[in-house]
Amino acid sequence: MDLLALLSVGLFVGMGHAFEADHLAAVSTMLNDENSRRAAIRRGMFWGLGHTLSLFLICSVVVLLGLSISTKMESALELAVGLMIVALGARLLWSMRRSGVHVHGHKHGDEHHIHMHHHTDELSQNHDNHHSQKARRNNLKALAIGLMHGAAGSAGLLALMVASVQGIAGALLYFTVFGFGSIVGMAMISAVASYPLGLLQKGSSWMRLATSGAIGAGAIYIGASLAISAISELPDSGFW
Repeated sequence: MDLLALLSVGLFVGMGHAFEADHLAAVSTMLNDENSRRAAIRRGMFWGLGHTLSLFLICSVVVLLGLSISTKMESALELAVGLMIVALGARLLWSMRRSGVHVHGHKHGDEHHIHMHHHTDELSQNHDNHHSQKARRNNLKALAIGLMHGAAGSAGLLALMVASVQGIAGALLYFTVFGFGSIVGMAMISAVASYPLGLLQKGSSWMRLATSGAIGAGAIYIGASLAISAISELPDSGFW
């Protein structure tokens, strides 16, 4: 396969890489509270940037120094990512708790009704005053999460590169194109996901709360599954 064809493959593989379940789970927890499509896309791009930076740095160092990433190191990084996703999901559920989510029950004749309610709208003015600061913090958080995901995915990318690319220059170029593809892929995911999430955020309180709860619980499940899988694959060999 010539270099141009390989780089094209790397671009599309990088875009597809952004659609993996653990990536979607992590980014969904970050996009859930965005009320602007532009802000959601920017958050996804920051994730992709962090992902690309760590991938390029780790893979470049490994290739240039002739090192390798052990199975134990790979499993440890995947474990860290799994725990991080669990923490993101738990944080989302905890934020619902802090916002004053509670259940109301009442009766009309013989019919019983239960609905959820929260008081976040009462704090909207204060939220608006700190919107720009929160946006910066969210972007930095997305960058940090992307860095962690990129580190965990470096071993798989190295294995793919070693099987396909010859020469250090070609490998570095492949890492760059792959990373660019992951940025584009995550921006696309954020753009698409921001539309239904935006509609849900504008809907009734129970709909917003149900969406947040589903995203938080889903993230915890995916993160826990990844962590358990990583623990089961941890060997007794050395770290590198």
